[in-house]
Amino acid sequence: MTDPDDSLIRNPVFVLVRPQMGENIGAAARAMLNFSFASLRMVAPRDGWPNPKAVATASGAATKVLDHAGVFDDTGAAIADCDFVFATTARGRELTKPIYTPEAAMAEARARMAAGQKIAVLFGPERTGLENDDIARANAIITVPVNPVFFSLNLAQAVLLMAYELSRQESSAAPVAPGLAGTEVASALDVEKLGDHYEEVLEQAGFFFPADKGPMMKRNLRNMWSRFGLTRADVQILHGMLRQIIRRRD
Repeated sequence: MTDPDDSLIRNPVFVLVRPQMGENIGAAARAMLNFSFASLRMVAPRDGWPNPKAVATASGAATKVLDHAGVFDDTGAAIADCDFVFATTARGRELTKPIYTPEAAMAEARARMAAGQKIAVLFGPERTGLENDDIARANAIITVPVNPVFFSLNLAQAVLLMAYELSRQESSAAPVAPGLAGTEVASALDVEKLGDHYEEVLEQAGFFFPADKGPMMKRNLRNMWSRFGLTRADVQILHGMLRQIIRRRD
């Protein structure tokens, strides 16, 4: 859905993955609106949607963020149209990905947005944070340098921190276009479909063996695709390579 208020910022997308408390969702919406951000998505909110407690906490103007929030069944669907995805987590270091501070991550986000890319920032559920299957779909990790013996941030605090860091980046900063001239970055959906294609063929080939290690192997493969920073042309080539191998085999 769209909002007629053109003063609100639609990029990046703030994605709350399996949020548990309506109050935290409402507080996150308030934090976003504090800095004029309005693109909120949720993945499988625990108590369903809409949530009266979220509306009550959003209090006033911030309800417009909730009114136009998207709700999705899974993380892949929530980020399908995004070009670059950050995952906020204090964990997930066993997955090989670039790790940014909030300041560095939002500087990177601003540069990519200036180059025309759509950015998403993932936030995990209050009790456990993002799972590795969620993090594997991100291109990079954001870790806040907090007290190591008490590193848990409230959901709305984490959203506020990212919104603040992005808003304080100088809007006049020269845009930096990552990648090569004449290329278009693959969307999360492009990468997801590529992962599906390889997973299907590798499953048929018996690659995911033994069976008990299959889920971990598949997750690591997904993580690898998202880490590469693929272009649409890259994705097409990788699909084509696999199709040709299958044709020659058959």
